[in-house]
Amino acid sequence: MACTTILVGKDASYDGSTIIARNEDSANGEFNPKRFIVVKPSEQPRTYTSVISHLTIDLPDDPLQYTAVPNADLKEGVWGEAGVNEANVAMSATETLTTNERVLGADPFVEYAPAKGREGEEGYEPAAPGGIGEEDFLTIVLPYVKTAREGVRRLGALLEQYGTYEMNGVAFSDVNEIWWLETVGGHHWIAKRVPDEAYVTMPNQLGIDEFDLEDALGDQKEHMCSADLAEFIESNHLDLAVESGSPFAPRDAFGSHSDSDHVYNTPRAWYMQRFLNPYDEMWDGQDADHRPTSDDIPWARQPERKVTIEDVKYVLSSHYQGTPFDPYGQLGDDRTRHLYRPIGINRQSQLSVMQIRPYRPQASRAIQWLAYGSNPFNTLVPFFPNVDSTPAYLENTTTRVTTENFYWENRVIAALCDGAFRSTANAVERYQEKTGAMGHRLVAATDEQVARLDLGDASPEAVADEFDADNANGDVEPMEPDAVIAATRNAEVRAILAAANQTMADQLKEETDKLLDSVLYTRSMEMKNGFHMSDF
Repeated sequence: MACTTILVGKDASYDGSTIIARNEDSANGEFNPKRFIVVKPSEQPRTYTSVISHLTIDLPDDPLQYTAVPNADLKEGVWGEAGVNEANVAMSATETLTTNERVLGADPFVEYAPAKGREGEEGYEPAAPGGIGEEDFLTIVLPYVKTAREGVRRLGALLEQYGTYEMNGVAFSDVNEIWWLETVGGHHWIAKRVPDEAYVTMPNQLGIDEFDLEDALGDQKEHMCSADLAEFIESNHLDLAVESGSPFAPRDAFGSHSDSDHVYNTPRAWYMQRFLNPYDEMWDGQDADHRPTSDDIPWARQPERKVTIEDVKYVLSSHYQGTPFDPYGQLGDDRTRHLYRPIGINRQSQLSVMQIRPYRPQASRAIQWLAYGSNPFNTLVPFFPNVDSTPAYLENTTTRVTTENFYWENRVIAALCDGAFRSTANAVERYQEKTGAMGHRLVAATDEQVARLDLGDASPEAVADEFDADNANGDVEPMEPDAVIAATRNAEVRAILAAANQTMADQLKEETDKLLDSVLYTRSMEMKNGFHMSDF
């Protein structure tokens, strides 16, 4: 899948949360309608079979509850994509990455091979299952991990055992850490902890630019990798460093620097960092420190100011605003406006922004912000994942086009607005601002309600004092993973969070209906067969 990821360390985010976010983009010429669901332990399979690779895996008997954003049409499998489990661990899977011929020659992908001939006849070869991939990752990993590090280790072990048929980038987060894992060929992998003070931009390329192999094969403080990675690199001559002792550069060794990267991938990293660090360096013109085609744009960078949820939505909706490359802009010309692949693209399926908040109790600290469809025309709103069910407006997505669910309503709005960007932009911006503000208000009100539940019959003043105390720096309710799970299973809190989610969905539908009314009227008045003499 063609996707874009941003990861924000806890000291780089506006409120001390860890934030992982990713656009899920469908393949060219396809729509993938999405659902937002809760998977309970009783609903999790104990034997899992991949549709694409025909691989069957036995799963453990003790899964955790988790959220997912699967396909509405399961003909190609689940594709769970993004979720948070009961241990307050979030996972986003997966960003499709690039590689090179040297890596694939040394460790080929594990691809499904259909049977040849007929069983019992000479020359018959039985079918051979492939490895694991994006279809599978969330389902076979997230329900079984209690920290972000455990997520890396479980996925790494599965990759070593079964292999993969594609290059993938996967994010894991908990309240303390964010880890980014990249697959290398069929069975190898690397993972790096995102610096707390930094954000990471990932645009469909293998991205890690520096890697400490000694740490990865030793203490694993900031790095992890497959057990034989050092031998794999040496025996296949993959390290391209000119000087001995230089830091190992995975992007050079395992990644690509093709001409198509400079159209499809690097411009996205350039624009995200241009927005979040506008003054640190020169981004435009012939003397720019980094240009859209630069291969050395950093994997991680400290922002010039703290990064907000709105910043994440903006960069993951962006289409090179303020540059000659904006397809909706007035700068440049027809050539430049379609020169680079935008981040906010027509075939987006969903955006999940998963925020783990250290200043809230365990039972309500996770938020999964969601948007469906093409990001320049949709909105991002919060939902609490620690619930027993999700609102029908987001869950009951059908394969049939209908404005009664959030996915297809957004699709219709985007199709109407795209051809009349300037005449509909104000309505879309007002909708995004209003629904975003509604979301923040709802989160604050829900936090206060949960605090009130803990304090029982306390006075409003005492509740307010407790709420303010919970917003101090640091983890206000540190717990071991098993205690976190017990806390998130509080039925009273789950009921409060589910009610908040339903309120959000109801308000969201009302505002989305209004936007559809507005842009439909605008587009109708611009139809080519209009005639402006009044009817009598």
